[in-house]
Amino acid sequence: MPEEQYRVAIVGMGNIARAHVKAMSQTDRVNLVAACDVSQNSIDRFKSQFKIEHTYLDIDQMLAEEDIDIVIICTWGKFHESVGRQIAQSRRPRAILCEKPFTQTAEEAVRLVEAAEDNDVLIAEAFKFRHHPMHLKAKELLSSGVIGSPRSVLSTFCWGSGAPLSARKPELNWRYSQEKGGGSIYDLACYNIHHARWIFGDNAIEVMATQRPGLEVDDGADIQLIFPNNGIAQITVGFDTWRSQKFNILGTKGSIESDLAWNNENLPVQLQYNSKDKTDLFHFAPVNQFILQIEHLCDVLDGKTDHRIPPLDSINQMRTIDAIYESFETRRAVTI
Repeated sequence: MPEEQYRVAIVGMGNIARAHVKAMSQTDRVNLVAACDVSQNSIDRFKSQFKIEHTYLDIDQMLAEEDIDIVIICTWGKFHESVGRQIAQSRRPRAILCEKPFTQTAEEAVRLVEAAEDNDVLIAEAFKFRHHPMHLKAKELLSSGVIGSPRSVLSTFCWGSGAPLSARKPELNWRYSQEKGGGSIYDLACYNIHHARWIFGDNAIEVMATQRPGLEVDDGADIQLIFPNNGIAQITVGFDTWRSQKFNILGTKGSIESDLAWNNENLPVQLQYNSKDKTDLFHFAPVNQFILQIEHLCDVLDGKTDHRIPPLDSINQMRTIDAIYESFETRRAVTI
């Protein structure tokens, strides 16, 4: 029996939306039926690149006129909560896939999740790496006990090119704009934070973080997360720091590491396991994480599995991020 094809709408037509749409064109599990943006120029550019029959400037009109199963939120992060609640309260889609960061604060995350649950709409955060075979293998190795108990997670996500701070203009890129919800924490560290919480299987209980200020937002940061049972995550991120996207999970009996952790669409990657007795390399063929992500959501709607990222996880993620920003301000460790 053929699998059901789900009808998808996109809200927000920036670069991340393009990545989602390209992925959807490479799977028969979904069909893009509509897209919405507040800018006609953005709509026109989008339509020049992709075949899409129905576009809208008004989200309520799109929700009223289209038969939609899934809505993917690709707006600037500042608007995720308000847009997400608007979609959920319409009761039109079965599911919402919300790009990271889920919201700007834990309070917003609670409101968004409550709106989804009150209206019987599944909501999930779009952390693409959670669906990559390399990360799934790393978690499998960890769960098998081959590295013992995890003690430390070291990770980076730095995207600098050597350009001066003056080149990171808030008016040209949401990542550098306070008004649009930018900053190295919301754009980069969210990956590392989610990863560390997933690896330890728990929430951080204390945070200490220092930022390197940009023109409007944090340009980079160093973060320490303390977990129950003496687990520690040390994270470095930055728009101002030369490119690095690595993780190293250190356990009592071994370690697991990768040097191409987050942005690795269509690239071969490898995972290295180290112990006293041996080193194993696991090789993974190129994949598109966005395809795996949307297909996982389809499996959830098919009733085959639960979503890998439940809503409570996204609320706890935002509680951790709230604590990081508090630590920036107070220059002290913050208990969560």
